Amino acid sequence: MNWNQLICDKRLGLEDYHDNKVGVRSDFERDYDRLVFSSPFRRLQNKTQVFPLPGSIFVHNRLTHSLEVSCVGKSLAREIALRLKDKYAHEPWVEKLRDIGEIVAAACLAHDLGNPPFGHSGEKTIGAYFSEGQGLALKKRLSEAQWNDLIHFEGNANSFRTLVHQFKGRREGGFAMTYSTLAAIVKYPYSSLHAGEKGKFGFFTTEKDAFERIARELGLIQLDEQRFVRHPLVYLVEAADDICYQIMDIEDGHKLRIISTEETTDLLLAFFTPERQQHLRDIMDTVADPNEKIAYLRSCIVGLLVQECATTFVEHEDEILEGRFQGSLIDHISPLAIEGYERCSHLAYERLYRAGYVVDVDLAGNRIINLLLEKLIDAVLHPERNYSQLLLNKFPQQYDVHAPTLFEKIQAVLDHISAMTDIYALNLYRQLDGISIPTV
Repeated sequence: MNWNQLICDKRLGLEDYHDNKVGVRSDFERDYDRLVFSSPFRRLQNKTQVFPLPGSIFVHNRLTHSLEVSCVGKSLAREIALRLKDKYAHEPWVEKLRDIGEIVAAACLAHDLGNPPFGHSGEKTIGAYFSEGQGLALKKRLSEAQWNDLIHFEGNANSFRTLVHQFKGRREGGFAMTYSTLAAIVKYPYSSLHAGEKGKFGFFTTEKDAFERIARELGLIQLDEQRFVRHPLVYLVEAADDICYQIMDIEDGHKLRIISTEETTDLLLAFFTPERQQHLRDIMDTVADPNEKIAYLRSCIVGLLVQECATTFVEHEDEILEGRFQGSLIDHISPLAIEGYERCSHLAYERLYRAGYVVDVDLAGNRIINLLLEKLIDAVLHPERNYSQLLLNKFPQQYDVHAPTLFEKIQAVLDHISAMTDIYALNLYRQLDGISIPTV
């Protein structure tokens, strides 16, 4: 693969209108702005990241997480562009490297758009509804590829669908994003037939042609009929996400007093050499607020990991462009940094993701999403029934509940549910279960 082809500002659905005119904003900056002003992005403010939506203590939600990932991704991409510029100084397209910061910033902003309510448990609940719940009865009526899309329902694939699918009444190409930005969010560039044990894939059957068109235009290496290698910038989006969710979850755990200040300090200082640790402690001693102390350490670690990942990317650039690089950038950082990262990961798994109120939200979310799936799928399957007609009026017009195929009807339900905020899903659940009646 080559950067001249990989950095492409052609827009999906607007290919016939593509031109090279120069404006105040680049097309990649327009991608970013288009996302910020979109409804799916705004809805992220009421979707769970890890911990329940905040009361008096503000922890991360999907919106704040996405903004932070975008900031880190942009810094990482700019650092890499600066280092690569000398290597490609004599290439006629070298100035294109300046765009990768904007591409990565936009892709980071969009990477969670397709996640359903109630965090990662929401994804698992949707998949389990079809693999072991009432949805299992539909298996015989769907193709193998369609069935795999459902049982492995994936937020990453749904983010791609959200951006590229032509929903009812909308324009061709969905958000009409640039090819490079769209490719940079596809972490798993293959269909659900290759999802494997982890259940990860990058696009649904309905968006396969769109992804392949983008991949061929950008020159992504094709491994076989169903699989491509990643666009190189995916590694930067992934690294920014890895850095943010891991370190910010520890900070949130401290704010919620699940982890003490002393334990959090020791955990975060372990990323640094003894000499640097003493310097950091000296600076922390000038601040009395424990949250500010931890915020300072967090910022130092983010800076460290950005430099480490940038170094890894540049050192392995040839392997990445040839499609031979294995693992993530985080997997290849220096031993001291990876040890610190793994300690954070272990503590988060043992103490944060299993915290009582996190599990409580997972349980409630499981029940809510299951009931919504049951009621809404029944409505699209039997639209002639009186109750179904009432329920179908709850669907936004853009979701085609009268689509010609069973799979598309089910997708309309999944589009609707995955777009819901936690609060909307809860309120709809209460209404459908007769727990509450709306008031005017």
